Amino acid sequence: MSFKDILNQLDIPAQCKKCGLSLWQCPHFLFLVMGVIIIGSTFFSYFIGSRYIDDPQMVLLSTLLITAILFILAVIITRSFETLAEANRMKSEFVSVVSHQLRSPLSNLRWAIELLMSRKTDSVTGKQLEYLEILKENSARMSELVSDLLIVSRIETAKIPFKKQEFVLEDLIKKLIQDFGPFARASNVEIKFEPEKDLPKVFSDPHQIRLAIENLLDNAIRYIKEKGQVEIKLKKQDENFYFEVKDAGVGIPQKDQKYIFQKFFRSENVMRYQTQGSGLGLHIVKAIIERAGGKIGFQSREGVGSTFWFTLPMKPR
Repeated sequence: MSFKDILNQLDIPAQCKKCGLSLWQCPHFLFLVMGVIIIGSTFFSYFIGSRYIDDPQMVLLSTLLITAILFILAVIITRSFETLAEANRMKSEFVSVVSHQLRSPLSNLRWAIELLMSRKTDSVTGKQLEYLEILKENSARMSELVSDLLIVSRIETAKIPFKKQEFVLEDLIKKLIQDFGPFARASNVEIKFEPEKDLPKVFSDPHQIRLAIENLLDNAIRYIKEKGQVEIKLKKQDENFYFEVKDAGVGIPQKDQKYIFQKFFRSENVMRYQTQGSGLGLHIVKAIIERAGGKIGFQSREGVGSTFWFTLPMKPR
């Protein structure tokens, strides 16, 4: 190992970023913390031993023995964490590579299907058109899943830069409501937006905050099975912006609520309704909001509906 490699190993923040982990989850930082604990334990053991054991050699021997045991345990634990972190990093990179490679053939497939359905080529019969419509829907679902996988992979490996700038959150929400208008009308859902007046600008990444709200709004509309209303609120709460989206949908069973932000998790009642989704949306939302320095939560009752909320800091962090 060269001197440069040794220096790289000592750069703990860089090693943590490489694994896509926070400081307190990073094996390199945990090893440093455990090293400090071992040093403290060594001095404490020597102090206690010197008070209760008369033989200085026994004090030294017992102190060295305790230190050696603690050091071995620290190495074993850290190695285990390091192996898990490396496996997680490799998994994320694999998902990223596979997702990236799948995007091009899926785009080509969708383009070919749309060309056939446009009737610009030879005539397509009614039954063939029906099959092409099925292919189009499924290719769209696959594209959505690949896109979500790519986003999750990039978030976990910290490859999506968080480009903070000032923007008006109210305007972003209004634009999203406008974009979701056709989907809401087709689902027989009314969207109601209640922003507090004279709110200051947000200092965050508008693209990623839009993605978070987009996922929450999409879920709110999608999980209303009959005519209903989605209520959106935006206000100031202490030193934070408070955003809330409330629906009258199927709700989340109590036993499923603790898993709701996990990757690929979909609650049992949603599966019964055969609602489309990858199970990645809420995981993405949580990751984005936490990166922005905010908090996220929800309240839900099965058969009544759900309310998802998040906060964003008003002052730059």
